[in-house]
Amino acid sequence: MTDPTSYLFFTGKGGVGKTSLACATAVDLADAGKTVLLVSTDPASNLKDVLDSPVDETIQTIRGVDNLYAININPEFAAEEYRRRVIELIEGMATEAEINKIREDLSGACTTEIASFDEFSRFVSSESEGEKFDVIIFDTAPTGHTLRLLELPAAWSSFTDENPDGASCLGPTSALKSGKARYHLVVERLRDAKLTTFNLVSRAEKASLKEAARTSKELKELGMTNQRLHINGVYKAIDKQDPLAIRMEDMAAEQLQTIPQNLGGLPFTSYPLLPYNVLGIEKLRSLFDSALQRTISEKIVADVAVSPSGLKGIDRLVAELCQEQQSGLVMTMGKGGVGKTIAASAIAVLLANKGFEVLLTTTDPAAHIQDFMDQLGEIPKTLTVERIDPKVETQRYMEKVLSQKGKGKSEEAKKLIQEDLKSPCTEEVAVFHAFSKAISMAKRQFVVMDTAPTGHTLLLLDTAGSYHRDIMRNNLNMRRIKTPYMSLQDPKLAKTILVSLPETTPMREAVALQEDLKRAGISPYAWLINQSLSMHSGISDPLLKSRASNETDVIQAIQSNHAQRTFGIPFVADKQLLPALLEGYYEYSE
Repeated sequence: MTDPTSYLFFTGKGGVGKTSLACATAVDLADAGKTVLLVSTDPASNLKDVLDSPVDETIQTIRGVDNLYAININPEFAAEEYRRRVIELIEGMATEAEINKIREDLSGACTTEIASFDEFSRFVSSESEGEKFDVIIFDTAPTGHTLRLLELPAAWSSFTDENPDGASCLGPTSALKSGKARYHLVVERLRDAKLTTFNLVSRAEKASLKEAARTSKELKELGMTNQRLHINGVYKAIDKQDPLAIRMEDMAAEQLQTIPQNLGGLPFTSYPLLPYNVLGIEKLRSLFDSALQRTISEKIVADVAVSPSGLKGIDRLVAELCQEQQSGLVMTMGKGGVGKTIAASAIAVLLANKGFEVLLTTTDPAAHIQDFMDQLGEIPKTLTVERIDPKVETQRYMEKVLSQKGKGKSEEAKKLIQEDLKSPCTEEVAVFHAFSKAISMAKRQFVVMDTAPTGHTLLLLDTAGSYHRDIMRNNLNMRRIKTPYMSLQDPKLAKTILVSLPETTPMREAVALQEDLKRAGISPYAWLINQSLSMHSGISDPLLKSRASNETDVIQAIQSNHAQRTFGIPFVADKQLLPALLEGYYEYSE
């Protein structure tokens, strides 16, 4: 990278390689003589492995690279410290129940992000040794929601005057370390194209590119226009006789031809899929050095043996569900892009093929779920597909909340409430309300949902209490009534399937979701590992064999440490995804 700006932000979905690219860029610039600081919000253990050097919450030199320094900000620790400061501000003025509610309000992902931004903004404002470095690289970037929220004047007003109820993911800004002046200085620097570059990292996949397009649009609307697109992991077949390899290459090439329009004009760099994990300084240098890639790859792919994963297929998952119950609620859960919708669709069709009445409830865009069903030609007679539009439900819920919370408030206070309600938590709560009817049907038939509320959402509803009181108020037989939350806690009725990919970052994200569910008294029934190359028999392409071999440690970690039951879906390189999966078009080895 020649002539970089002072601040480089890398952003993208989990697992696309933004930490690897941020670290590789840091090494490359340090090698070119720049003094570089890498600021990470990734877990320290991961960054330590990537850089092959100790990294903690103080600035450290990186072994083997002159002029390179790194610091890790633990986002969970930052969020807990923020919650503690908020509670200290209101102790003595609030009841224990109110404090518990505020604590849960501030336990969502957006609060963690605000607390992290509060911590790393000091490096942009030059208050924390920032002036010592030529370039400061961040392996994440603040979301538009965080930036818009903190930009509103009411966010910085007296917590009791303008914002008596509190913004659910913000709390009193007096608990932030940043003052209003520092925040505005930081935002101005982020908007200055001579100072800051936003690097959008994606894979050559529809969901990943869609997320990059959304982020690009959001940042541009905030005046942050200096952006670059990086597409990582572009696959090129080595063995032209391997049918799977050829199909994967064709699909990747097709995705690159259909990049979303608003990304089309950005400076663009692509990086090949490599047969090795990018860990250590030499492999980080290889990201920008094709000759070094070839040297490392030749050593690795020369003699790779692939052991069958031993994962049972999704058909076995459905068979086990049927053995345990004849009706019930099945929810697929996972981060965006891991395959929740295809998993839910396959489970629903397989259950219906066994003669069960099945309702498939989805929040996925209508065309997407309909595409899957259209691929089948004809769906089973016992399968009903119902779509809940998250945007419609969220808007309905936001209007209801605004009418209640906004009464008698100033226009600035109303703007703060509106922006706060754009939090991801709001959509989850709104969709959960809409799902409640479907949940009640699970006593009589199978109901399959392609999403599930997080533990935070459930606890948010529970601590608020109003949702449960509304249900109880409208039912005279109090002893027999079961709220939707209680239904999800019943393992005989509800089964949560945690969907992940056989890669380290998606696994870590799924573990975090599982821990959050456990806080709400729910344990996932099984893990479903999607896009597994190691489930395939007969792979001959050396690169694919190496990637399949790399899955082994991740799958073993899931089976040993995290999952009660583990199933898999083999990597399917076919536009007719659902039929190919259901018809066993891809043979795999158990």
